[in-house]
Amino acid sequence: MRIDPDPNGAEFGMLSQYLDYQRETLLSKTDGLTREQLTQKHSPSELTLAGLLFHLALTEEVWMEVRFAGLPDREPWASVDRDADPNWEFRTAALLEPVQLRSRYREACNRSREVVLTSTGLDQLSVKALGDGRNFSLRWVLLHLVEETARHAGHADFLREAIDGTVGE
Repeated sequence: MRIDPDPNGAEFGMLSQYLDYQRETLLSKTDGLTREQLTQKHSPSELTLAGLLFHLALTEEVWMEVRFAGLPDREPWASVDRDADPNWEFRTAALLEPVQLRSRYREACNRSREVVLTSTGLDQLSVKALGDGRNFSLRWVLLHLVEETARHAGHADFLREAIDGTVGE
């Protein structure tokens, strides 16, 4: 269920609330759809709702667990050569059932929330550095996840409308 962020909240709470709002938006766009509907493509894009769910599960896990907290990659990501197959999660998502996709995304979001809850605050730096050698703060990664999730929630809005005409928030 989507909950509007507190307009008078503190920075830490608002970042988490905005991210949760976007996460729930994406989940609502995939609610009640069949595997065939979730994997339906609409020209000219190759994006599917299934692919977006699986991609965002990967995004949550890699950024929060692996890069920020320093935890090991989870399967199936750990076994994938993403340099050789950069669209693996989008392509592979078509093989999964809706309940698997939605559960994986929810579990990834829950684990991200756990990382946030066990952090020392928004200024805590990541265990792993960016490509340029700089570590990033929890604040930075939360904003990155808000941006990434919101962008894909917008894609999901168009995809869902093309599937069954469902529009709106």
